[in-house]
Amino acid sequence: MTDAQERLIKKLGANAYPISVNLPENAPCSVSLDGGSCTFADRKEERPHKRNSVGFAVRKVQYACPGSSNRQPQTLVSKGFTLSPGRLNLEVTLPQDVYFHGQPIEATLSVNNVSKKTVKNMKAEVVQHVEVTMTNTHFSRVVASLESREGCPITPGCNLTKTFSLNPVASVNKRRFGIALDGQVKDQDANLASSTLVAEGKNVNDALGIIVSYSVRVKLNCGAIAGDLTADLPFKLVHPDPASVKAPLRKTQSADIEVEEFTNLRRGQSIAED
Repeated sequence: MTDAQERLIKKLGANAYPISVNLPENAPCSVSLDGGSCTFADRKEERPHKRNSVGFAVRKVQYACPGSSNRQPQTLVSKGFTLSPGRLNLEVTLPQDVYFHGQPIEATLSVNNVSKKTVKNMKAEVVQHVEVTMTNTHFSRVVASLESREGCPITPGCNLTKTFSLNPVASVNKRRFGIALDGQVKDQDANLASSTLVAEGKNVNDALGIIVSYSVRVKLNCGAIAGDLTADLPFKLVHPDPASVKAPLRKTQSADIEVEEFTNLRRGQSIAED
């Protein structure tokens, strides 16, 4: 038993019984697990009174340690045009592979236009990809976007390097249909659902439940006829390791029981996985 359970039993008496919940190691992470219930009865047919039952929500949350990945993602795409010589080249890079909730995501794009077409404007987006394995459903939602004409038009023979700063947060996406969240919509501290992490040597496609991933998508608009050049660059959006960050605590005392209320990092006190 924990110290809190021992104090509660001492306060509530012998009719109080401690319980614990253990999730299997391979249990899927959830956007939100349904509330569970625990009842006690002498016979299995007996219907317990509401005051003799308890319901509580259970979450499993993964987190990553700061500096767990030093990889700098990058991608290079190019596009040729029918009956037009040359190609339009786009390179997108990120300074890191793992981001924590609330961190701005700075994507640097380099455009090399050796075609005969002109780039009219640029757009950068953070896209949330969700796969529901139970129903084999896939969908994507834009959770942050920024469009710019600075440096445009990019005429033939010109180059441009530009950095977009995007900040995907749940507060501006809670009311949108199909957005995956960590927690309930009504929770003030709910975040966008974290990226699904798997143990080393395992494939993320073998995970169960709801699989979440993120990517930065950059589009170069070359007009209605020439179309767009699009680059997608995956990254991970996760919670930081609670052990590496001091959580702000608010303490309240009732008789001989002290309760600590975790704010920003209370989700990280669930099951931890690397």
